[in-house]
Amino acid sequence: MPLLHTADYVIVAAYLVVVVAVCIKVTRRSPDADELFLAGRSLGVGVVGLSLFASNISSTTLIGLPGAAWSTGISVANYEWMAALVLVFTAVFVAPTLIGSRITTIPELLERRFDGRMRRYLSATTLVLSVFLDTAGSLYAGAVVLMLFVPGLSLGPTCVALAVFAGLYTAAGGLRAVAYTDVLQSIVLLLGSLILFVVVFGEFDYSWSAVTAAVPAEKLSLIRPLDDEALPWLGTLVGLPILGFYYWTMNQYVSQRLLGARDLQTAGKGAILAALLKLLPLFLMVLPGVMAVALFEDLERPDTVFPRLIAEYAPPGLAGLMLAGLIAAIMSSVDSALNSASTLVINDFVKPRRPRLDARTLARLGRFTTLAMMVVAALWAPAIDRFPGLFAYLQQAFAYVTPPLVAVFAMGFLWQGLGARAALRGLLTGHAVSAAWFVATQAGWLSVHFTIVAGILLLVTLAACAAWQAAVGEAPGAEQLAAVDPSAVPRMPTGVRLAALGVTALTLALVAAFH
Repeated sequence: MPLLHTADYVIVAAYLVVVVAVCIKVTRRSPDADELFLAGRSLGVGVVGLSLFASNISSTTLIGLPGAAWSTGISVANYEWMAALVLVFTAVFVAPTLIGSRITTIPELLERRFDGRMRRYLSATTLVLSVFLDTAGSLYAGAVVLMLFVPGLSLGPTCVALAVFAGLYTAAGGLRAVAYTDVLQSIVLLLGSLILFVVVFGEFDYSWSAVTAAVPAEKLSLIRPLDDEALPWLGTLVGLPILGFYYWTMNQYVSQRLLGARDLQTAGKGAILAALLKLLPLFLMVLPGVMAVALFEDLERPDTVFPRLIAEYAPPGLAGLMLAGLIAAIMSSVDSALNSASTLVINDFVKPRRPRLDARTLARLGRFTTLAMMVVAALWAPAIDRFPGLFAYLQQAFAYVTPPLVAVFAMGFLWQGLGARAALRGLLTGHAVSAAWFVATQAGWLSVHFTIVAGILLLVTLAACAAWQAAVGEAPGAEQLAAVDPSAVPRMPTGVRLAALGVTALTLALVAAFH
């Protein structure tokens, strides 16, 4: 791969300087706990929406989406448009409860509906996923990509450098620094991806007919047969909404942006903006990958599609912008995961046991926790390289871990008769089945696609909760039911609900066009 030009290094350096400047500007005052974790609940629509989008687009996305499209076709974009529908659902039906209850963490809501054990269970599970999957995975993938662009870098020091840069400004400024730098990173990501799309589409004379003539028809279809190895249609309809609901609603890593919004309408509009942005990866990241099918036939690994496109077609300067986009994606994912992990530790484990600690002390502990999580993720990230396939197993493990959590969360809202003991036992039962199924899959005894498994595990957990409730018979109290009573919180404003309908219609039209 050719070395970067001087213009590329200038662009990357300029981006890093701007990030530092933005961080310094928004963190001039020492933040207390509410400022550190929720930006004082003052984030605006644009910041919420762009930050939601940026925190989701990681280095693995920029590399993985084009690679998967080159390998299996555009069905990988189903994760993106389904996320748009989930965000719309969350904005209209879940956000009013989240904002109205004035919670700091999602597990806190489960404590109010059930008990403290459920809060700690969800918080601990989210912490493990956040540090060992989201943070370490982004550091590892980002370091690998940077090593492709900049010869001479080694894996361990590169992971550490990325972790230190993101960890320090996250610890210093908290969610406000994370959110405002995410706005900058969203712009860089979108601009770089747009330019790459235009350049690659230009190789086909900007003719969609030329693309369809050069690329196999099955790779240009979103909805794939039931026996499709990449993403069967049943998995799209059943599994992706479950995984998406956890990620966009229950995952502190993402939902913290909604909780930091200044009011309900702002949170709703921000979620709708993020939903609109989630429709763009199909065009800006997936289609360049599938166009590469006609451009590259000699790739050894799909993950090399993105850097190969840049190496072959990017003029001087564009590679630097795309590299800045990669760094932006890495920083956005890492800072989001670190800040959310710190929030969970302080609010779900420290504060309940030390309720008399003042806000400044909690903020200081939060910063130390962020740095500690940074160290753990930086140490784990290089280890991923020593175990071939482990990162892929971790990605699939996400589909095994989250469905039972989604089942209990949904039942807490929808079934007033579910008590705390039955919910916890049902959740443990669901995770026991998940673990057994995962082991059986890795051993080759079962071969069901993991997105379909997610739907099965959801049903198993629902049935387990019902069975345990019948056996235990403990009913929730009035205070527990009030925690999720929709009549106790304001409805999402009509304008946001109409916008949600519009985004839903646009999403379905997009799916119909590429079905």
